[in-house]
Amino acid sequence: MTYSALDLPKAGDTVVVGLSGGVDSTLTALLLKEKGCHVIGVTMSLWDGKLPELQEGKILRESCYGPGENENIEQCKKFCAEQNIEYHVIDVKEDYKNQVLEYFKSEYRNGRTPNPCIRCNRYIKFGALLSGIQKLNIDYDFFCTGHYAKIVRPDQGIYGSDKRPCMIHTALDLTKDQTYFISRVPSSVLEKVRFPLAEFSKAEVFELARKANLSAADREESQDFVPPEYFDMLFSDKPSVPGNIIDLDGKVLGKHRGIEHYTIGQRRGLGVSSPKPLYVHSIDAVNNLVVLASNEDLNAEGLIADDFVWPGDVEPTSEYADKYDIFVKIRLASKPVKAKLEKINYDKPDIKYDNFHGQAWRVIFEEPQRAVAPGQSVVIYDNNVIIGSGIIVSAIQ
Repeated sequence: MTYSALDLPKAGDTVVVGLSGGVDSTLTALLLKEKGCHVIGVTMSLWDGKLPELQEGKILRESCYGPGENENIEQCKKFCAEQNIEYHVIDVKEDYKNQVLEYFKSEYRNGRTPNPCIRCNRYIKFGALLSGIQKLNIDYDFFCTGHYAKIVRPDQGIYGSDKRPCMIHTALDLTKDQTYFISRVPSSVLEKVRFPLAEFSKAEVFELARKANLSAADREESQDFVPPEYFDMLFSDKPSVPGNIIDLDGKVLGKHRGIEHYTIGQRRGLGVSSPKPLYVHSIDAVNNLVVLASNEDLNAEGLIADDFVWPGDVEPTSEYADKYDIFVKIRLASKPVKAKLEKINYDKPDIKYDNFHGQAWRVIFEEPQRAVAPGQSVVIYDNNVIIGSGIIVSAIQ
């Protein structure tokens, strides 16, 4: 399948830019303004102030959710005032609480490993924020952010249909590629979304920002959705339930302090002694168990995933899945691995999971992958274009 890149905003277009105060979004707004676009800056307000600051005077700007938000907004205001850019702060606190924070806690308490950034992009940054813009009666041609990705359209209908939906292509700078994080944004939303930094490297972005004397060029980048120090506070609404830590044979190795404090592949902070390194192999939420194993036991030959987002809501046919070579990523930091995609037939007796969200698929890796974590996303690529994004249900050991 071949694809064509969609045009970026041109002079005279009205463009809303999502600003965070960081170098990527700030440079995006500046480049569009210099191009002759009518730029409007918007920032999401997420922080509700319900968690206390960790230390007096400590500002946590490097996290998406934290008390550093006020300073970020002030920097965005200052930049927009200097550039004569209209600016708005849009309150999405309630949506963020319900769609991201509560989801985050619920997933961990059910023994899964959530990805709050993917959730936030779909429901908040490209959801609640756009709804807030609409409520302000802002009419715009494009919505742009500083993500490293590209929007393309297939040159022919996909999977035998006549649909040619907007799809997400990897960025030029693969070291900064963020397509994994935005993989679940629907094609209908992507119609008016563009990413002007798609063809830039991170080094070029910093160089341009410094030449333009942007203060954002000297700021640290956001790294965490929530500072790790806040995790215990987030989970303080309910008491943790301690339980057993066991090995693959069921031998009790120690006690855990609540399954929400553990993730697949974790090695540190397990509180057990062993002559060889042990890692979290799996989490049994029903029996409140954390299962440990050696590193080699974490390898999986594949996975089962459900709750898929397909471009244009067009699910691939089994014929397509058999015909094309695909690559998958099971976490942001993992390298794409060649794989086969198989639609699960619920009539087969080997499928015992009866609570799938939509049609489930089996992904078989060409090479075993380590620490496949239920709750994370598996993102499927064909020719560097995302053709689907599902939620991992289980690993195939």
